[in-house]
Amino acid sequence: MKKIEAIVRHFKVEEIKEALTEVGVKGITASEVRGFGRQKGHRETFRGAEYTVDFLPKVKLEIVVSDDQEPKVVSTIIAAAQTGQIGDGKIFVTNIDEMIRIRTGEMGDEAV
Repeated sequence: MKKIEAIVRHFKVEEIKEALTEVGVKGITASEVRGFGRQKGHRETFRGAEYTVDFLPKVKLEIVVSDDQEPKVVSTIIAAAQTGQIGDGKIFVTNIDEMIRIRTGEMGDEAV
């Protein structure tokens, strides 16, 4: 099994969710996160004072899939999230040794 973590722009989340549902993803966890990379943040003015916003708001999607689904899920996220601009995000893929559904006790791919 693979855990896919995607850090994406807020306005792309719904489009990504719909695309992943179409390719058979049954569950997604989404978290509001803040961070920066090459985008580096931006400057804002609040009540006449200018300040730098280093950490930009993003959404982290976490998806666990079987090994054979991983390439399709990753390519689907890329297609749905890509704008071609700095700040589109990152995808991380890691191995999952075990997964257990608490309600039923199912393990491994059955629990996905």
